[in-house]
Amino acid sequence: MISTRILIVDDHGSLRKSMADFLRKQDGIDDVREAANGVEALKCLREGRFDILVTDIVMPMMDGYMLLEEIRRQQIVPAPKIIVASALGRDDFITRAIEVGALFYMVKPFEPEHLLSHIRDIAEGSAAQLPLARTSAPVQAQSLDERLGSLFLTIGIPAHIKGYQYLRHGIKLVIDQPDMINRITKELYPTIAKHFGTSASKVERAIRHAIEVAWNRGRVDTLNKAFGCRVCTPEDKPTNGEFIAMLADKLSLERSA
Repeated sequence: MISTRILIVDDHGSLRKSMADFLRKQDGIDDVREAANGVEALKCLREGRFDILVTDIVMPMMDGYMLLEEIRRQQIVPAPKIIVASALGRDDFITRAIEVGALFYMVKPFEPEHLLSHIRDIAEGSAAQLPLARTSAPVQAQSLDERLGSLFLTIGIPAHIKGYQYLRHGIKLVIDQPDMINRITKELYPTIAKHFGTSASKVERAIRHAIEVAWNRGRVDTLNKAFGCRVCTPEDKPTNGEFIAMLADKLSLERSA
């Protein structure tokens, strides 16, 4: 394998280090750098050249999708070839990763030898003849938290903003107690606020901000695809209550199916 420089991006420190240490021992790998999130990764990419980027999806500060979008937007040259390594293995995640430039999508946990195999394929120029998406472990049914994380990332709500956590907790509350959506101001917001040690007004503002972030990113079509029908338009942004009710209803139906 020709000399290859690799950047590994993952907020899980021990996992990131174990991948990096394994790759540093392999022939043909010239350098392996590490970053804990997309912000650190962009700094590394601006300061040096990397042939291959291995990145997680769910990370603080800047998630994997945002990182790959920023690499395109900033026109980083030369752009690294991309391998996504995530614990989330739904088809919509894989499709989204391919859309923003990934050559391979690996589902954690996987053996480091599998990662090395993909790196060798890319370095030797044979990745173009391979399937764009490849999972290295069977996909298991997602937990409710994983499914919520999948939906939020797909529609463009980043994991590092407060509204992400408030929305996730609120939707789970409404799934368990559907009538609570009818008492959003008097009961739902205060219950979320108590759980996170904040105020109901801050919860309301943070959730509204999270929805605005998603709409400003223009991911409405992705949301409609997730629901399998046209539920929203760019001009018709839902209220906090409508958004929570919509996702809670969808996830409740999935769980009962």
